[in-house]
Amino acid sequence: MSFQPIVPFGGYSGWTFLNRTKEAQLETFRDSSDIQRDVEYFKENIGNVKTAEDLVSDHTLRKVALGAFDLDDDMDNIYFIQKVLSDGILDDDALANKLTDTRYYDMAKAFGFDLSVPNTALSTFADDIATKFEEQQFEIAIGDQNANMRLAMSLDRELAELSEKTTSDDGRWYSVMGNTALRSTLETALGLPSSLGSLDLDQQLKEFRDKTERYFGDSEISQFSDPEARQEMLRLFLVRAEIQSTSTQYSSAANALSLLSGAY
Repeated sequence: MSFQPIVPFGGYSGWTFLNRTKEAQLETFRDSSDIQRDVEYFKENIGNVKTAEDLVSDHTLRKVALGAFDLDDDMDNIYFIQKVLSDGILDDDALANKLTDTRYYDMAKAFGFDLSVPNTALSTFADDIATKFEEQQFEIAIGDQNANMRLAMSLDRELAELSEKTTSDDGRWYSVMGNTALRSTLETALGLPSSLGSLDLDQQLKEFRDKTERYFGDSEISQFSDPEARQEMLRLFLVRAEIQSTSTQYSSAANALSLLSGAY
């Protein structure tokens, strides 16, 4: 059994504790027998993988590959994943380029099965994917203790990565809107309604930008290369998420009390 991370309380104070203990907890998690077993197998065998079919036909290799990109739920979608990987990203008609969920694009790009020599042949590839797998599985384990902490970890990591991407300002925001978890987390942090997704895409973009500028004085994702800006976004998310949780609990308790009162 994997080491279960310790998240003694929620909210921003819980995030502060997690930040302080993260490296030590992650190292202990990496030493768990099941994580070590999967990682060692991946490192020993991924260099022999030449095609997407080679990868998806091996259960453990597929598990680590998908787990590294938070796509664990796709373990049984073998032919779909094979198609995503084999198409790669170079062709405009490649499946990953058509999907709104950017995790598939990131995975297809990382493996590079549409290149003359796939990235699995690179000397650093196995270590890079294994590290992503360990960190992503740690986030999942954190989420088992506290869902908002997992979302906060993902928000911190993905904002940092997006802010450094060599793409347009609009492109970064479209990446946000194409990532279901990241989008939902930012909607909470910025006080935007979940119904925002029903609006025209340009209007959604405007709403995200307007709210971000209101709170940060800057409407662009690039500002979150600054750790202090990311921490403020995380604080907004965790405070609002805790308020929502408390409100939901209160509403549920009130409904239960009303039903009990009606029974007498």
